[in-house]
Amino acid sequence: VAKDPAAVTKAAIELLADREDVRRGVSFAVRSRRRDKRFPLTSMQLDRAVGGELNDIYGLPVDLKNPGLVVSIEVDRDEVFVFTGGQPGQGGLPVGTSGRGLVLMSGGIDSPVAAYRMMRRGLRVDFLHFSGIPFTTSESIYKAYALARALDKFQGRSRLWVVPFGKAQQSIKASGQERLAVISQRRLMLKTAEEVARRLRAGALITGDSLGQVSSQTLQNITAQDDAVDMPILRPLIGLDKTEIMAEARRIGTLEISELPDEDCCTLLAPRRAETAAKIADLKQIERRLDAEELAVQLAGSLQEYRLQG
Repeated sequence: VAKDPAAVTKAAIELLADREDVRRGVSFAVRSRRRDKRFPLTSMQLDRAVGGELNDIYGLPVDLKNPGLVVSIEVDRDEVFVFTGGQPGQGGLPVGTSGRGLVLMSGGIDSPVAAYRMMRRGLRVDFLHFSGIPFTTSESIYKAYALARALDKFQGRSRLWVVPFGKAQQSIKASGQERLAVISQRRLMLKTAEEVARRLRAGALITGDSLGQVSSQTLQNITAQDDAVDMPILRPLIGLDKTEIMAEARRIGTLEISELPDEDCCTLLAPRRAETAAKIADLKQIERRLDAEELAVQLAGSLQEYRLQG
């Protein structure tokens, strides 16, 4: 309505007409907020003026602590909004106000939820997917693309980057340290991601790790992974369990995509028994044999960009 106290009061009266809860004599409160401080009445004065009229006309009891009905008034720059009820918004911070991050995007349930949580806190994120090519098909890339598209509605202009990782995995497997293969792979992924992040001017890496969920996510193994890079690794899901993560994935629209079958690159390294307490010294010995630092630079150089369409 127009920015006039009389128009606001008239709208509030009309808003409560013919409501069943009003006929039952529900308690009410008026709560105003002024974005435009030039409005002639303060928030408290507006509450009293509108609330007094509603009380006179409908005879409703006033309850400022626990009202059965709230009449909300928002004084904006060009108009005033008068309403009851409401829906919670996304919340969080505007995307980009907290900087830029790089999400290690698998085809699973966790990493898309981690990405969403960081976008809500103001990070603009790019997505980095490690493909098992040439030893797997392109299915996992299509899935990562679909997930990135589903998340794009939360930030816009998203970019998916893909690293062909199959040959590097083969080298890790050939190192003979079967129980350490998964953590060695994770460290190499993080080293590669750090190199990519520097090129994209991102200030942090983001993963979907949840403490104790799988063997690579024990406290000792997470510590071993942090040692691989200098860049901070953000883990917004670290204290959530799988049920909570799945519920959020369902809410943001990524769960159905994540549950689609695909040939994930991690299937190439599936030891019979995985190490749950990897020693950093043992991992560094493997990396010296692989020349992991140089390999990470080479992998970052093989990066392919997939721009999201419409």
